[in-house]
Amino acid sequence: MTSTTPTTRATRARPTGPALSPLGLFTVLLGAALPLIDFFIVNVALPTMDRDLHAGPAVLELVVAGYGVAYAVLLVLGGRLGDTFGRRRLFLAGMAAFGVTSLACGLAPDAWSLVGARVAQGAAAALMLPQVLATIHASTSGSRRARALSLYGATAGLSMVAGQILGGVLVAADIAGTGWRAVFLVNVPVALIGLVLAVRTVPETRSERPAPVDVPGTVLLALSLITLMVPLTEGRAAGWPLWTWLVLGAFPFVAAAFYVVERRADRAGLVPLLPPSLFAERGLRRGLPIVVPFSIGFGGFMFVIAVALQQGLRYGPVEAGLALVPMATAFFVASLLGPRLVGRYGSRVVTAGGLIQAVGIGTLMLAVWRDWPDLSLAGLLPGVALAGFGQGLQLPVLIRIVLADVPSERAGVGSGVMVTTQQSALALGVATLGTLFLALEPSAGMGDALVSTLAAQLGAIVVTLLLSLRLPRAVS
Repeated sequence: MTSTTPTTRATRARPTGPALSPLGLFTVLLGAALPLIDFFIVNVALPTMDRDLHAGPAVLELVVAGYGVAYAVLLVLGGRLGDTFGRRRLFLAGMAAFGVTSLACGLAPDAWSLVGARVAQGAAAALMLPQVLATIHASTSGSRRARALSLYGATAGLSMVAGQILGGVLVAADIAGTGWRAVFLVNVPVALIGLVLAVRTVPETRSERPAPVDVPGTVLLALSLITLMVPLTEGRAAGWPLWTWLVLGAFPFVAAAFYVVERRADRAGLVPLLPPSLFAERGLRRGLPIVVPFSIGFGGFMFVIAVALQQGLRYGPVEAGLALVPMATAFFVASLLGPRLVGRYGSRVVTAGGLIQAVGIGTLMLAVWRDWPDLSLAGLLPGVALAGFGQGLQLPVLIRIVLADVPSERAGVGSGVMVTTQQSALALGVATLGTLFLALEPSAGMGDALVSTLAAQLGAIVVTLLLSLRLPRAVS
């Protein structure tokens, strides 16, 4: 067993198709950035959408949730379709659909049209994003794969922060009177550039043994995510009517049914949508649970800070975006240092990143408690910079650990599981921490509500710290 392990790892690491060029890597990373930017870009644009469309809080939350739920529900299916029909083909289809649906969002005449277009945009993103990790996994190997996965992690984190920065700039610029519409219309030329580049630079890869679509698994996964996400997102704005509790109460039963169906198919030798046997891979089994609390905290923080800065401190959209520039800068620097640090310290980099992030959030809590409502950009800087640096050490390394041992022929389903978990947790963070913040604000005041929400995020960081101690020390 010991003598065959290196051979097995080498076989798994060998690319199954043409190599991915540097320009091809840039292109697929562009495809990874667009959906993540668009999840967060609307946060600073919501107030102007409300004024322009007279939407109301419940419909505005659907603008966020509709995209997030459609995106999360279809990600694993998108990965499976890429395995079967070709990842480059699905990447091109997803990029084209993302451009078209972004145009529909930018031209939406009313709030409900915008909600429908956002759902379609989330579905387009779910076609495109799983192909990114699967293409990297299937067309790179060794140090090139490690570097590509690190760049993917850096792109993912930066995109989430940059989305709110870019959104603030575009809303304030009011280009040709477009206002909030510019946050969607900007995607159209970017998608066109991405299509041209992808045709020329992205190699076609697919699974050597493509599996048919798992219809029962797809339906049950969709129902599981919908019964969890929709009531949590819409409950507070709708006043927690009876239907929200009934739908939420159905979630554990639907989720249990999904697990039973997938396990039965796996044991029967079929290829379910989310094979339980995939969790036999140690890196995925131990790394994926850390992605959940990390992404819940990240998603909740980005939503809450946008609301607190604009409604509490009366920052304009540009100021609200600029407040996060130190976080983006620190994240980028940390993600560049990560591969070298991993070579020396292995997965302990994730633990160190969690400690630094915890110090950053604690520093931010202290600043808010001490200076609210006179908190300045300078007062925010230390906390958000430290938090961003810690996150930049964690996320790229976690993605690398989760996918390190996934065989190339299962790259599509592995990447689908990874991004579905991440996206679902981001949406769950908005739903849970966002709901906590908005529920506390009327009685406690916005400053104290923000401190309490940051304390909840700090609890999620502690969970990531404890779980990181179980990671395999060596990172392949």
